[in-house]
Amino acid sequence: MRCLVVEDDPDIRADLQRALCAAGFSVDAVADGDSAWYQGDVEDYDAAILDLGLPRLDGLSVLRRWRSAGRSFPVIVLSARSDWTEKVEGIEAGADDYLSKPFQMGELVARVRGLMRRGAGRLSSIVAIGGLRLDTTRMSATFDGAPARLSPLEFRLLDYLAHQPGRAVSANELAEHLYGATENGDANAIEAIVARLRRKFGAGIIATRRGFGYLLESGG
Repeated sequence: MRCLVVEDDPDIRADLQRALCAAGFSVDAVADGDSAWYQGDVEDYDAAILDLGLPRLDGLSVLRRWRSAGRSFPVIVLSARSDWTEKVEGIEAGADDYLSKPFQMGELVARVRGLMRRGAGRLSSIVAIGGLRLDTTRMSATFDGAPARLSPLEFRLLDYLAHQPGRAVSANELAEHLYGATENGDANAIEAIVARLRRKFGAGIIATRRGFGYLLESGG
């Protein structure tokens, strides 16, 4: 899953990157409103964490521009102020959630996961795919009741497909969401990961819809 972090404070920005990467996200980070607007407009994110007090272009303006342009990914707004009127402004501008600084990184990660889960129509953090069960909160897996070993990329690929129920996802889209803008990944790398997962858990774990991509037919 791919996340955009927009925060001008370098320490908080680094902390957010570390926490989200540790939770299995591919993270891009920017420090000003102009860069945020551009990244959110041209890249495909699964969620964004957006500070309001930004240089160049304030966070509310960034959010309004994203929503006006039809960018619908979930956005959690961050602010150093706890004024309720500011919260209302953020929600009316299109925010999905709001956190006042200071906050716990664990809470932020949980809120991001919750928003993405609801967006995919899932109520539980457990994803069942045949005999494979993914716990997207603990980043662990079992197969036929026994612990299953997954690399971070294998886990992230299954997690992303589980958030696209019934939809075939192209190898290029998977590469973009697994690797992000700063890492090297292409369709061949995705094919290799899919092949590894099929060897581990059986050919039916990931279906191929020719001309469209990959999907989990029994995710839930």
